[in-house]
Amino acid sequence: MNEQSSSVRVGLPKGRMQAGILGLMKDAGVDVRVGERGYRPELSLAGFEAKLLKPQNVVEMLHAGSRDIGFAGADWVAELNADLVELLDTELDPVRVVAAAPGALVGPDGGLLTDGPLVIASEYVSLTRSWIEDQGLDATLVRSYGATEVFPPEDADLIVDNTATGATLKSNGLQIVEILMRSSTRLFANPKVLDDPVRRGRIEDLVLLLRSVLNARRRIILELNVSDECLDAVIDVLPCMRQPTVARLHGGDGGYAVRAAVPKTGLPDLLLQVKTRGGTDLIVSQPGQIVP
Repeated sequence: MNEQSSSVRVGLPKGRMQAGILGLMKDAGVDVRVGERGYRPELSLAGFEAKLLKPQNVVEMLHAGSRDIGFAGADWVAELNADLVELLDTELDPVRVVAAAPGALVGPDGGLLTDGPLVIASEYVSLTRSWIEDQGLDATLVRSYGATEVFPPEDADLIVDNTATGATLKSNGLQIVEILMRSSTRLFANPKVLDDPVRRGRIEDLVLLLRSVLNARRRIILELNVSDECLDAVIDVLPCMRQPTVARLHGGDGGYAVRAAVPKTGLPDLLLQVKTRGGTDLIVSQPGQIVP
């Protein structure tokens, strides 16, 4: 196999997902050089070649095998029923795919007041048809091409669409009646590429680098000093990855320096607990990458 054929072909999303993915790659040390009009950016990581595609096209090209790995929303992988392997959830662009209706059709329990006949508008044709069948609804599906939320009440009774915060739905007088699935931008692979040990190794290296950034984004480094008698009490409340690093302060009689990577969630309470238990000189810093 020559060098060109052993390169990993990457599908990068063009549009709203692009900035988040390029930022993740950059934080992992992978420079993606995109020309002003170019659709074939250069990656600083050897053994990879990339193309910018719309997210739906990334899924289609992965399924067809013309791309080896690519970033796309889990919702479109499900919608297109693509046979792909999920390698990594970047947790970027989180959305819910929901069914939503005007308030007049929503009961006090949050469910639909009627089961049909209904007109449902959606870009998610496959997911919506499956939902209609699962719910046993008497419904006609209308394919939308964006701005689905404007269809009710004149052109559709309810919609199936994605939402991040629900604000757009609310501003159009719509209420969520069911969540069909949760989605985010994820890294997928065509299953066949993983059978090639050379390309699989390169892909696993990339996943390790990207995951190290995601690990770091969830944690902070907490450093502090503590006396001998308070050491155990402080360590007892530190939610470390494994065990904290503990070292004697210079001079031998001044206590210990403690360092740990702890979750960002609950940080204010943790700082107060550590301080109450005798920790001093607390320093919080953000790591760039964490490789377990």
